[in-house]
Amino acid sequence: MIKETQQSAEARMKKCIESLHNDLGKIRTGRASIGLLDPVRVSYHGSDVPLSHVASVAIADSRTLTVTPWERNMMMTVEKAISAANLGLNPSSVGGQTIRIPLPPLTEERRKELIKVVKTEVENAKVNIRNVRRDANTELKDLLKKKLVSEDDERRSQEIIQKLTDKFIAETDTIFSHKEKDLLEI
Repeated sequence: MIKETQQSAEARMKKCIESLHNDLGKIRTGRASIGLLDPVRVSYHGSDVPLSHVASVAIADSRTLTVTPWERNMMMTVEKAISAANLGLNPSSVGGQTIRIPLPPLTEERRKELIKVVKTEVENAKVNIRNVRRDANTELKDLLKKKLVSEDDERRSQEIIQKLTDKFIAETDTIFSHKEKDLLEI
């Protein structure tokens, strides 16, 4: 039972890190990233679908994305959806088949704003990791109350969960420093 609690806590902490990676992937650094267009929704046959369902997105170079709709009649719809997403991007049609999206360079002020957003995301991830620790420790205490584990086993298990928590918190700090470095890079 203790082993399952530890494994469950570790798996949930890993999911917190994965979620942090996904959230930070959507924050624009100085380089082009396909994740920037994840929030874009396109009207397709009467329903709003993610951009990836109606077009392929690629990185042309470090400062340019290209979007190629699978159906030619979707060009204008896709272009309008990208503009309407309020991402600060100006798509332009190339040859009627591809949409090029140049990424403007980030200003110093915008970089600092984005670093604050990244800090907030990292703090949220840390809170989630600590919540996983709290849940695991509560589960261990319940096992102790029910006399399914000894006090020594419970204490050892709490120490292991604390080490896991420390490891994942340190990983969030590492992720933050990498993202901050990316944002400050000109």
